[in-house]
This record gives sequence, structure tokens and C-alpha cells, in this order.
Amino acid sequence: MNEGLTSKKNNHCHVCKWYYAYLFDNPLRRLVYNTNKLFSPYVKPGMTVADIGCGMGYNSIGMARIVGKGGLVIAADLQREMLKITEKRARRKGLSAIIKTHKCESDKIGITDEIDFAVAFWVVHETPSPEAFISEIRSILKPDAKFLLVEPSHHVTEASFNHYVSVAEGIDMVLLDKPRIGGSKAALFGR
Repeated sequence: MNEGLTSKKNNHCHVCKWYYAYLFDNPLRRLVYNTNKLFSPYVKPGMTVADIGCGMGYNSIGMARIVGKGGLVIAADLQREMLKITEKRARRKGLSAIIKTHKCESDKIGITDEIDFAVAFWVVHETPSPEAFISEIRSILKPDAKFLLVEPSHHVTEASFNHYVSVAEGIDMVLLDKPRIGGSKAALFGR
């Protein structure tokens, strides 16, 4: 972890059980979150992207369609059950050659590829150290890469979200935008 960061225990750290993801990843979600509209401003064909905290792969599948056969989506999650569902969905959609799953540890993402774009969608509040988590994401980003941080409005306070933004800015990430994403607080960073 970067020495300049002040680490504090994340008191809201609680990883949702894998089967709760069915509450979030259902046909209604497609009405609110169109992955093509959400990611096409940042993700381009041929890119290597990371969906950190991929859950059941909803965003991974959407980004795989954008990066195409010349690209790669690394779908990373702590829970093996989530990764198995992501793999199954990728096979069913014909995207398994584009989506590579990666099992994280509770305190380390562990991706070694250099990334053009990373998203952490509704996941930072579940990490034991948001500071270490965001710092590790920054370490895998290419110099011109972007990072999209999205947290649930109903669960993450404004103060907590502002802390995450401050952490990113404290490790030389540049806040580029605060895109509007339904039911969420979001921040887009450049490196």
C-alpha cells in the first residue's frame, strides 16, 4: 500500500452471499443499466478491461461485447460461485474466449495484467481496506487508463464515497467526471 495513504478499517465491510446477487442481476436490471451505454464511452474494441467484483458477470458480458475478439475482460471476484456463474453465462453467450475469470483474495485483487479500463461496481464498500483496494487498482492501470468507481446510493453514505474519491486523488488519480448512474454514486478517474 502507498505510504501516503491513511488506512482505516472499513466498518461497512460485509461481502454479500453469492446467492444474493440474483436480487441484483435480473431482467429488471437491464432496464436501469444498459452496459453498452454505460461502458462504450470508456471501453473500445481490443482493450483489456477488468470487472473487479464481477458478481455474476453482468458487466463483464456487456464489456466483452464491446472489446470483441481482440480484447480481454478479466472478471475478478472473491467468491468462486460468482466466477462459476460468470463462466457459464459467458459460454452461453459465446464470449468465453474473451472473458477470463480471476479469483481474488479477501485482501488482494491479484491481477497482474496491465489494464486499459477497470470498473468496481458496488464493491469498494465490501473491501476490508478501500485504501489498499483502490491503490492496487491504480497499480495495474496503464498510463492512459480509466477507472470507474460506482457505489450504491442506498448503502454508501456521501462521506464514505467522498473518502473513496479522496483516496484515489491521494494516489495521483485524476477525477474526470461524476457520471450519472441510476441508484448509484459514481466517479471516473484517469491515471
